[in-house]
Formats: sequence, structure tokens, C-alpha cells
Amino acid sequence: MTEGERPAPARDSAHMRRALSLARKGWGRTAPNPMVGAVVVRDGVVVGEGYHREFGGPHAEVHALRAAGERARGATVYVSLEPCNHHGNTGPCSEALLAAGVARVVCAMRDPNPAAGGGADRLRAAGVEVAVGVEEAAARELNAAFAHRFTSERPFVTLKLALSIDAALADAARAPAWLTNERSRREVHRLRAGHDAVAVGIGTALADDPRLTVRGVRAPRVAPRRVVFDRHARLPLNSALVRTARRVPVTVVAERPDRRRVTLLEAAGVEVLAGESLDGALRALRGDGITSMLVEGGATLGAALLAAGWVDRLVIFQAPVLLGEGALHAFAGLPAAAAKQAERLRVVARRTFDDDLMTVYAFPPAPGGR
Repeated sequence: MTEGERPAPARDSAHMRRALSLARKGWGRTAPNPMVGAVVVRDGVVVGEGYHREFGGPHAEVHALRAAGERARGATVYVSLEPCNHHGNTGPCSEALLAAGVARVVCAMRDPNPAAGGGADRLRAAGVEVAVGVEEAAARELNAAFAHRFTSERPFVTLKLALSIDAALADAARAPAWLTNERSRREVHRLRAGHDAVAVGIGTALADDPRLTVRGVRAPRVAPRRVVFDRHARLPLNSALVRTARRVPVTVVAERPDRRRVTLLEAAGVEVLAGESLDGALRALRGDGITSMLVEGGATLGAALLAAGWVDRLVIFQAPVLLGEGALHAFAGLPAAAAKQAERLRVVARRTFDDDLMTVYAFPPAPGGR
């Protein structure tokens, strides 16, 4: 729906879906800015397209207007986020649209950033027809992590779990082994590229000795920080994370660390943050610049985040295997819930990767932010 108007025409929705598709090309490259796409249409014909390619570079509208040239005059511009109305690394997109002489601007959603918003009102005041709200739900989901930072004091948390059909993380022997296939694992690397940090609990760090880097996909503009939730700072000095800490940053969040362990980790290039509780740890990470975090393990950390209501998106990769009795089940640590009162999660997306199934669930935001 447009803002206070009749339902959007089918052509508006179609052009906005294209703008959203373009916006997704900025995955991992635009943070801390949002992903934005723009399409310029004149007389029913697309005459220019663009997207925000990289933080610090031109915004989507500028790329699209440059592609359209003089054909932008009198055209309609579809943009997946309200044009900015402030001077940042670039000038206001609202002014660029006015200078190009466009007749109409269709936005998917308002800009949640109070410092940058107001472009729609600026355009209206100058006589440009403006509609807001076309494909809004999809636009909000695309930049959910970006919007979250303006309402919360903790990072936007995505919990990723690789499970068997019977919801197990590992078999009875707890032997390290891949449950999911290579395509699913590649998608996990793509997910890593779109977050400020990738996190695990100390149990996973000790059992798997992970690297938690982005490999095999387009590299992000800034490599995500590797985070270990480690109450006593037990992360081994010869672990892959510590050995590479000077190349890709590593942060250990500790509750009751031994001072000697902290000194040794810091000497190896690891940052140690104090967090007296899980809530405190999340707030400390947010204060340290982490606005979005992909949590990949393990069972204890995942259950604690879920139980506290601090998971915003749950991504489950389900492999077609059964692990049976004694397996490590992902949700065994959660408090019991009555079926009639159990919260139903919104399904954001479902995709298959050969014989694996990926489902993305959204948790409703808590009142007043989480």
C-alpha cells in the first residue's frame, strides 16, 4: 500500500521488486549503510538502474540517474528506501532527484535513520509526487539488521543451526562431522559476509577449532569479527582463531576470566571484553561497534539466546539424516512450552540446497525493543 493512498498498481510493485533485487547485490559491501536499489522508468520503459555498491560510494539513486541521463526528466524513480536527505559521504539523494527533474518517486519504506530521513517530505515540498509503502514488507526484511540498530542496544542476532531431521546438532559420539552438504555450507559463508561478526560458544571453539572466516564467496568489504562467548577465557593460544587474530580480529567475551589468561590472549592480538551476563555481553559487543551478528554454535549458547528472547532470525539448515538416541538436540535446553500457547514464528524464506532444506524464521520484536 502507498502511504495513505490506494493499493499500489501492479507495475509499481513489479518495478519495486526489481529495485529490491538490485539492492541485494550490495550484500556485505554497504554496511554500515543499508542495501538500496533504484530503477528509473519513463513512459513505461526502464531507462536506468543502480544500487548502492559500496559504503562511501554513490547511492543507488545516483547510479540509476547517471544511467538514465536526460531520460530521467519527467520519469518515475523506484527506490527501495526513502532517498536520504542529509550530507554524509555523499550529497542528499533528494537533491539529486530534484536536479534530475523526476516527476514521481516511489519508495518501499521510510528511512529508519533519523539523521538521514525526510527525503520524501523534501521531494513533496518541491512538487514531486511521492508514494511510500510499495513492497514494504520485503524492503523491511532486506534491511532488518540496519533498522534494528536504531531501536536496540544489542546487535541484531541471527542464529544459524545445521540439524538432522530429528533436530540434532551432533550424533551420540559428538564426533565432529558435517551434517549439511557443500552448497549449504557455501550459503553459510555468504551469510557470514553480511554480518559484522560471526560468533560461537567456547564449547564449539574447543571441539571444532573453527576459523569462522568468509571463504568461497564474494568477500565482504570488511571481514566479520570472530567472537567467542567464553566465560573463563579458555580459548587455546594455539587455536586457529588466536593464531590468525592479527589478520582477522577476534573478540573473546568473558564473564569471570583469569587475569593471566586475559594477558596472554591480548598479547596474541585477541580483544577481551567483559560481560557479566549474556545480556551484558551483547551490550558490550554493541558498544564495541557490532550491530549484526551471526551465531553458529553451539547448543548451550543458542538455547540461552533463544530462551532470553535475543534471537531476531533463526536460520535452520536441515539435512536428510536421522541421528537417533543420544544425539545432541538443538532445543533440549529451552524451557517447556504448552503447544496451545507456543509462539508461531513467521517464515521469511525457504530454499533448498540439493537435498538440504534451509528455512529462515523471524521472531517478533519485543515491546520497546530487545
